[in-house]
Amino acid sequence: MKIACSLGVRLMVGAAIFAAAQYGQRVPNDSTAGYQDRYITVNGLRLHYLDWGSDDKPPFIMLHGISRVAHQFDHIAARFKNDYHVMAIDMRGHGDSAWSPNGAYLVADYVKDLEGFAEQLNLRGLLLLGNSTGGRVVQVYAGLHPDRVARLIVEDVGPERPTDIAAAFQRQVQQEASGWASEDELLESLKRSNAKTPENILRSYAHFGARQREDGRIVWKRDPNLARGFIETELWRFVREIKCPTIYILGGASRIVPPETQQKLKETLPSVKMVVMPGLGHYPDQESTEDFLRIAQAFLAGTL
Repeated sequence: MKIACSLGVRLMVGAAIFAAAQYGQRVPNDSTAGYQDRYITVNGLRLHYLDWGSDDKPPFIMLHGISRVAHQFDHIAARFKNDYHVMAIDMRGHGDSAWSPNGAYLVADYVKDLEGFAEQLNLRGLLLLGNSTGGRVVQVYAGLHPDRVARLIVEDVGPERPTDIAAAFQRQVQQEASGWASEDELLESLKRSNAKTPENILRSYAHFGARQREDGRIVWKRDPNLARGFIETELWRFVREIKCPTIYILGGASRIVPPETQQKLKETLPSVKMVVMPGLGHYPDQESTEDFLRIAQAFLAGTL
């Protein structure tokens, strides 16, 4: 199913977040920002997550892509917090979460963290949203724990990661090792490579996803060893076990989930929803936020 989507939608997350980001300040941890910073120790690693909403609402966990951070969901999380208890996790090796001492960054390692997170917080009836690598993690978790997952949203990723995509990230890590002179320089770099993404979203990514190195250079908050786990991957055995209502929201201009994989998903999960957003790339939620939200909210409400 294809849904025509307008491009260039700008969704403001809140003036305080981006005013603070513009001047290099830490966003205050209060109701102005709309979330709480929290930490939990899982599998021996201290994980950071952002918490919107309250415990009396259905739990909604969001997982980011490789080299991204939990703050990548700032522009949509607040739109769900009235109905759900939204939690966005910095996966191990990313953002303000701990790095794995032995470079354990396979999809299976992230899944173990999600298992521990849900178990410690006693979360059931989960709603899961994952984009890119986070989307692979939620697919596996939903297949392993069908009794815990109520609905699954997978953004522009399927059960397969071919060798060429894995190699591209390894090259990216090498190319970005020297960092940038300033946060503004990093932002300009992001704007060049993400032309369809609104600047406010990219500014948040540059601010929360990077840090200043001892030599003054700005570098990503990520373990360089992430590339060791970003390898050719095949997850069909887990996808076959998914029981909950599931939707794949794909970018029409992205090559991550080719037509043959889409067809195989439909054959594997006969009731799956498949929405292709024409002209969009790997992060449809950022490139056309309002349209993505309409799709996701309709799916969660059971009207799609």
